[in-house]
Amino acid sequence: MNPGLTTVSYIGAAILFILSLSGLSRQDTARRGNLYGTIGMALAVLATVTGAGVSSYGLLVPAVLVGSVLGWTLAVRVEMTGMPELVAVLHSFVGLAATLVGIASYLDPNAHFASPAERSIHEVEIFLGVFIGAVTFTGSLIAFGKLRGSISGKSVLLPARHLLNLAALLVCVVLGGLFLGSDNMAQGLPLLLAMTAIAAAIGIHLVLAIGGADMPVVVSMLNSYSGWAAAATGFMLSNDLLIVTGALVGSSGAILSYIMCRAMNRKFIAVILGGFGNAPASSAAAAGPQGEAVAITADETAQALADAREVIIVPGYGMAVAQAQGVISEITKRLRAKGVKVRFAIHPVAGRLPGHMNVLLAEAKVPYDIVLEMDEINEDFPDTDVVLVVGANDIVNPSAQDDPGSPIAGMPVLEVWKARTVVVFKRSMATGYAGVDNPLFFKENSRMLFGDAKKSVDAILAHLPG
Repeated sequence: MNPGLTTVSYIGAAILFILSLSGLSRQDTARRGNLYGTIGMALAVLATVTGAGVSSYGLLVPAVLVGSVLGWTLAVRVEMTGMPELVAVLHSFVGLAATLVGIASYLDPNAHFASPAERSIHEVEIFLGVFIGAVTFTGSLIAFGKLRGSISGKSVLLPARHLLNLAALLVCVVLGGLFLGSDNMAQGLPLLLAMTAIAAAIGIHLVLAIGGADMPVVVSMLNSYSGWAAAATGFMLSNDLLIVTGALVGSSGAILSYIMCRAMNRKFIAVILGGFGNAPASSAAAAGPQGEAVAITADETAQALADAREVIIVPGYGMAVAQAQGVISEITKRLRAKGVKVRFAIHPVAGRLPGHMNVLLAEAKVPYDIVLEMDEINEDFPDTDVVLVVGANDIVNPSAQDDPGSPIAGMPVLEVWKARTVVVFKRSMATGYAGVDNPLFFKENSRMLFGDAKKSVDAILAHLPG
């Protein structure tokens, strides 16, 4: 492919990526956005592999085929409950790629520079790309472990952790200065590898220090990191499309993280440097919730729904784990057919990935117009007859408003306790992902429907008048 046609293809791919982001901003256009992104990526890969920069296909074709088969297999087999972990792993791949490309670019024996200034600029690109890539790689792996449950969701706080991070960053800056001043690869490579190891440790420490309640923000933050890593790789390879694509991903991830932090009443920098969930427990929290939980049966819940005029359903990660969204959609159809007003309330950090609940409900064919964000529906709970909390915990915890010493104090939550009756689906009385006790379970208007959420909603549907 001649350079002019490659440039046109890159421009077309960039436009498709922008249209993809625009489409993904709304549920009713998300499929179209995915299609634009798929076509854009196919065009970008085709233009790259047929471009003048590729001289041999002996290694490239097998690598593309293996990657395509692995990607297709993962996409087909992964369930929505595993999507947050998959996204974290994919971010780690981008970080690892940026790190390896940076080191390989430095070792490239065919690299030639017109002037010392051009060489210095290239080495700055390499150093920054490897730094961002290493932080993204290890940070994403820790996020994957936390989301999967193989690493505790609780924050790991080392003494003087901020000073440790600052010291590590300063050491990287010093190594960068020495790296730029090195005369040959024998001097520069150890400095680059030392920085890589320190950056990897920074990535591990940063994400370990972030509590479980912040993991949706961490995923979007790592998405931003992966974008900037890709952009740095584009500079190293002189690939304009990679620069544009990385900038789009990096900026959109940063904006999403900022929006989520605002919705959670948290400071973005504070989340990155340690998150919440780290505050000392108040006296009320230390004493534990007071009261006695009242259980309810599936047939009693079905009767309450049948007698209600307005119902709000609050989905959480537990719904995804139980794969109960399909039955909940059927319950919604049956209630709406009887004239009951049914709506869904979505918290910005419901689930463990931004938009997780929206995708699940769309997959179950729940109408878009009855799926509302927290700010749109929070004032309607006092006029609601029955609220079903399906697998959610921290996002409906009243201690966020009532207990200034709570680890989640100040976090906006769905005020479900203001409804006439609240039915909470839970396997047990255990705390949620953030590890915070929930006084909602003991309120007078709360009822606990214990058991697997899928079996519970199946039983409700069976007892609901047809």
